[in-house]
Amino acid sequence: MRRFLLLLLVVPLFSFAILKPKETETKSWIRINLLGYQTHSLKVAVWVTKGSIVPKSFELVDKETGRVAYRSSFVKAFGRYGPFQAGARLDFSVFEKPGRYLIKTGGVYSPEVIIGEQVYNHMADFVLKYMRQQRSGFNPYLKDSCHVNDGYTMYGPMPDSTHVDVSGGWHDASDYLQYSTTSANATYHLLAAYRDFPGVFGDQYADNGLEGKNGRADVLDEANWGLKWLLKMHPQKDWLFNQIADDRDHSGMRLPTKDDADYGRGKERPVYFANGKPQGLGKFQNRATGAASVAGKFSSAFALGSKIYKQKEPEYASLLADKALSAFAFGLARPGTQQTAPMRAPYFYEEDNWTDDMELAAAELYGNTLDPSYLAAAEAYAAQEPVTPWMGTDTARHYQWYPFHNFGHYELAKAAEKEERRKMALNYRTGLEKVWNKARLNVFYRGIPFIWCSNNLTASFTIQAFLYHTLTEDKTYEELSQSNFDWLFGCNPWGTSFVSGLPQWADSPQDPHSAFTHLNHYPVDGGLVDGPVYGSLYKNLIGIKLYEPDEYEEFQSDLVVYHDDYGDYSSNEPTMDGTASMVYLLAAFDSRENSVVKRVMEEGAVVWGDRSAKKIALVFTGDEFADGGQTIGETLQQQGIKASFFLTGRFYRNPKYERLIVKLKKNGNLMGPHSDQHLLYCDWKNRDSLLVSKETFTRDLGENYKAMAVFGIEKPKFFLPPYEWYNKKIAKWAGDEGLSLVNFTPGTRSNADYTWPEMGSRYRSSKEIYDSILNYEASNDLNGFILLLHIGTDPRRKDKFYNKLGQLITALKHKGYQFVTINKLPGLSGVPILK
Repeated sequence: MRRFLLLLLVVPLFSFAILKPKETETKSWIRINLLGYQTHSLKVAVWVTKGSIVPKSFELVDKETGRVAYRSSFVKAFGRYGPFQAGARLDFSVFEKPGRYLIKTGGVYSPEVIIGEQVYNHMADFVLKYMRQQRSGFNPYLKDSCHVNDGYTMYGPMPDSTHVDVSGGWHDASDYLQYSTTSANATYHLLAAYRDFPGVFGDQYADNGLEGKNGRADVLDEANWGLKWLLKMHPQKDWLFNQIADDRDHSGMRLPTKDDADYGRGKERPVYFANGKPQGLGKFQNRATGAASVAGKFSSAFALGSKIYKQKEPEYASLLADKALSAFAFGLARPGTQQTAPMRAPYFYEEDNWTDDMELAAAELYGNTLDPSYLAAAEAYAAQEPVTPWMGTDTARHYQWYPFHNFGHYELAKAAEKEERRKMALNYRTGLEKVWNKARLNVFYRGIPFIWCSNNLTASFTIQAFLYHTLTEDKTYEELSQSNFDWLFGCNPWGTSFVSGLPQWADSPQDPHSAFTHLNHYPVDGGLVDGPVYGSLYKNLIGIKLYEPDEYEEFQSDLVVYHDDYGDYSSNEPTMDGTASMVYLLAAFDSRENSVVKRVMEEGAVVWGDRSAKKIALVFTGDEFADGGQTIGETLQQQGIKASFFLTGRFYRNPKYERLIVKLKKNGNLMGPHSDQHLLYCDWKNRDSLLVSKETFTRDLGENYKAMAVFGIEKPKFFLPPYEWYNKKIAKWAGDEGLSLVNFTPGTRSNADYTWPEMGSRYRSSKEIYDSILNYEASNDLNGFILLLHIGTDPRRKDKFYNKLGQLITALKHKGYQFVTINKLPGLSGVPILK
């Protein structure tokens, strides 16, 4: 713990005299997210007391000036929770002015509240520090090697004690065991973080973990460290190993480079084969029933890795693709769960579910191969476990339902047809609702059981909420999600962050259950500790002893306890896989605000959304022709997506197109203006030379509005100019009308779908257009792309590209892209209006 003195030091002098006496007198506290709040996010602090009076209002005080910046009566009162007699949620979401503040109510002040667009920038990279520190083999933190002789086999088809080279990977926690199930899950999270939010991560470290750029994002280097170890643990089709070492490791604290645990073969440690049967070389055994749980995790990590490396390192990608198939086949032949193996103590990872792992693997394999049998398999596995079973319960055994959220539903939803996508979203919603039904009854909105590794569950649950919102844009659980995120960073009974060293200016674990810290005073920066546990669970664990006075004593309760003490391995031990989940979660939350500011402008128009978001805005323009309208509309419905249609006033007034317009609008597509008479605004050769006056521009646009109003289409926020040709003056005139100018993203030939053969060299066939899009995606990406096509073309064009639209959408979905309307493309929220 960073002692409370640190918190007091950040309180300005004008409030210091008030703060401490009032806290002592009233025994009330204000808990906040110590990391900060994004400008446009929900912002809720929690006031708790050992008294009985609940405040009716609160203030935000500017830390620099001491002036009240905001007053609010948005206070929601709650009764008893844990050590507190009462509490209240203080909602200041509507306050969006960046700065540093204190929340004040009843004479009690909060720690410093930070509001800003970039409060989570680089935090995902910070958390990677712990992943590097956990490396086995060469450890870059210690700049030395460990466990290079691993190991000798047990339970395999080969003779016991056969040597295999499996050095590498990550140590699981503060012990030095290595588990395939947690390592493969961690690898997948890191790969998915890079895939979904590539713009969030930096490059400050080489692939060996030492400082120095190597031209590749650090998160991908770390994920690749995991992949390379998994390849060693699955060296051939019928060999797959589950674990290195066992609880003989628990023989005292030492650095990994000085590991002297005795396994009977010198420096070698045992390597457990995934035989799908109960294992344990000593007094205790697990209850394994198969190997699909671990094999599925291998397969999904390999499959996603092969996608990411396909363009960068094709040979490596091919190897990963082959391993994904063989690991999946290994799991198919051995349905059931491969739990970890105990020996001297009864503690092990008691995983009881496996269909979620095979679902994710099958969904990833379908994306790689387009083999419909994998899609069918993913759907079948999803039906067997719609909701991760711990959600809505009060308890579970250690790692009983793992991973703690099901990424498979998300990947399946992206690949499947509309009905299956709806089912997956409903599965997520059901789990969220189960937790919400418990959470809504207490002031911290806690509905997650306080079992061992409760913080890991919290991080995973928040990821599920994020994925659900990504799929549906439903904000029902937004406050629940934010509350769980805030919990991890200080909005909890103890007022502490559970990520070591984050933030560096506030209270976080200082005495974790770790040899690095306990023996050498090395920080374990970025590590997510296990988290609070039920008081009853804590009291019944073996070998727990506090070594220092409990600085959180007045915040402990029979319900739940947390100790920042080396002796409490149940609540204060950092874990590798939980930290990997935090990498994804912090990247996801960072991307939310980044999407407001990351965009590409050209001549005053937005031509590219947030390039860290794997989303595409499909845009159609129209004036004279609408021959593709029916096909396009049906394709969008079949694919379960929506697009944006920018049409001229002439198009809207054409009676032949009335039914089409009505249907497109009814189906939820965005309908916008494209000028009334399809005017050419500026000279083709001299862009700065205007061909229309502002009066003509404004009058023409007004007529476009009138034609749209007939269909009940309100004045839009976005305008796509005719001929997709404009200049900064046009952008300014559009701004005067309250419009933001948008245009297509350059790089593909999609906008050439109107050309016909008689145009000579300007003509582009549908195949050329299709290939230009996929080739561009392969060598770059289509993140944040505005992809423009035409709703109809001249009859002289016989090769209609809209007939390939379904094929294109399917191909891009398989690559992980989502399609949104232009107003929902990340990066276009808060687009500046040029005036």
